[in-house]
Amino acid sequence: MEQRISLITLGAADTALLAAFYESLGWERTPGPDGVIAFDLSGQTLGLYPIDKLAEDIGVAPETLGRGAVTLAHNVRAKDEVAVLLARAEAAGARILKPAQDVFWGGDHGYFSDPEGHIWEIAYNPFSPLRADGAFRWTGYGEPD
Repeated sequence: MEQRISLITLGAADTALLAAFYESLGWERTPGPDGVIAFDLSGQTLGLYPIDKLAEDIGVAPETLGRGAVTLAHNVRAKDEVAVLLARAEAAGARILKPAQDVFWGGDHGYFSDPEGHIWEIAYNPFSPLRADGAFRWTGYGEPD
């Protein structure tokens, strides 16, 4: 198995609500099959799928899916972008869990939950500069532009 994640699927009670939330953050939908809403990312895709259909596809009861201890992260190029994106998410309907603040390891971050409770971290990591196209790698891609 190659070391990558190709698709992240969020089980959603209301896919239209979540799609509108992500679109209000500036994301654009990618055409896909009926029932699936997809947003192409840098090297991956985020999919929104009805939670009952996801459970059926997996072969489990919907209540077994719950909400796990998982966070999704969006890294930014500059420290001041963290607070800006958190404010944009809040204006779009997110709940701020942790406002932008310095982190012990030298960066800056904050957390929000989308309208259905999926948790996102917005982070600036000066030790992991993003590539020009926004790609992230733990060890970075060299000096930022």
